[in-house]
Amino acid sequence: MSDPVKSRNERLAERLIKNLKRRHYNAYFCRSAEELRAQVKQLIPDGSSISWGGSSSIRSTGVTTMLKQGPYEVYDRDDVTTKEDKLRIYRKAFECDYYLASVNAMSEDGILVNIDGNGNRVAAITWGPKQVILIVGLNKVCQDTESAIKRARSTAAPINMARFDGNTPCLTDGVCHDCKSEDSICNFIFIQRLSHPAGRHTVILVDEHLGY
Repeated sequence: MSDPVKSRNERLAERLIKNLKRRHYNAYFCRSAEELRAQVKQLIPDGSSISWGGSSSIRSTGVTTMLKQGPYEVYDRDDVTTKEDKLRIYRKAFECDYYLASVNAMSEDGILVNIDGNGNRVAAITWGPKQVILIVGLNKVCQDTESAIKRARSTAAPINMARFDGNTPCLTDGVCHDCKSEDSICNFIFIQRLSHPAGRHTVILVDEHLGY
């Protein structure tokens, strides 16, 4: 008997890929982190310059480790310690051939939702790097745009806030308070309808629970 979860996820991924392609994305489905790494390696030519955001999704799959060990020019903010050096890498990302990130949520019809504290991640996704690869676990798929925004604000943001030093109400009870804190991680709410220019963005769906 086939696994009902995997069967459902394959059907969902098939639908998502069709909807993403209608929105001018390149789109793929991988059943495991191992397949994902192979897909990323196939997409990025040797010698490419690469950077990424603070995504736990891409780190947990081993993609960043693979890229740092490969024949690439990698700019990783985790390799530096000072605020000035981190800002330098944030800016360098705009010149890279490839930028990797995830999303906080996406709708079944292919709308991508991201929330950012500093804005560097959503800025790079929007403009700058020649190509953007977005790695998305199926756990982040929501029924519609409204529920995707709710997931990003009520689930992803409080958990991500706990990863960083800060002082926000969501750290107290895990609930979004629509706060105006200077430490807020919800300063930029980014809704992406289409890939522009067409084909600049690639979404790789993964049949694993990735990120928050």
